Amino acid sequence: MNIFRFTLAVLFVFFSATAMAACNVSATAVNFGSYDVFLTVPTDSTGTITVTCDEAPPPNVAAAIGQSPNSGSFNPRKLMSGSGTDLLSYNLYIDSARTSIWGDGTAGTSTVVKKVTKNKPEILTIYGRIQESQDVSAGLYSETLTATITW
Repeated sequence: MNIFRFTLAVLFVFFSATAMAACNVSATAVNFGSYDVFLTVPTDSTGTITVTCDEAPPPNVAAAIGQSPNSGSFNPRKLMSGSGTDLLSYNLYIDSARTSIWGDGTAGTSTVVKKVTKNKPEILTIYGRIQESQDVSAGLYSETLTATITW
């Protein structure tokens, strides 16, 4: 029996608004690693957004993740194969139970708002999930999303 496995990654591009506080933002991609089309359970992974600010009192920082350019929506988002022929449904969530879709606050999605203490990094975890039993070709699947961080 052949098992098809391939690497998946969700990449992020970050833009920050002009504000009084100096905040720095970095991220790690949600990398799903190998996806097995024969598994009967979802494939989960995590990534992070880290925000560090130098302002006192601490600013509230809001993080929103945009729609999938491949699906044009938040639910589901779609990873595209390197060949551009196959799409693999997935989503990003604000909670480890993967019940609240991380978006921009529209279409039933949620954003994450945290108070960032001066010079203490605030790490926001991105919870990713690919639903099981999707029949797609082997290959590298990816998507670039825009995350907007405001403070």
